[in-house]
Amino acid sequence: MKTHKIAKPKSRLELEPYQVVLRPLVTEKGMRLSSDLNTYTFEVNPLADKGQIRTAIEVLFNVKVEKIRTQSRVGKPRRYRFRYGRTKNWKKALVKLNDEHRIDFF
Repeated sequence: MKTHKIAKPKSRLELEPYQVVLRPLVTEKGMRLSSDLNTYTFEVNPLADKGQIRTAIEVLFNVKVEKIRTQSRVGKPRRYRFRYGRTKNWKKALVKLNDEHRIDFF
């Protein structure tokens, strides 16, 4: 019996590395993670997948990525005077680097 390989569909959107990583999240918890576990947190484009995030971090910071975890964060309800609204939904990536590599933000 002959088996045919099915080609994986390409990603929805091809993003450049600077379009994938929007900003590093520099918080107390993030700084503790970076110093103890060599894990860094970034706000990333919600359309990016883990493979695109991995290549963007490796290209922009010249490091080797071991593991990536992502979270899709829901916007919070906010109020200003008599108007109700919401903050935007966003995506967070926790990137664990190889032990040999580090990223210095300061």
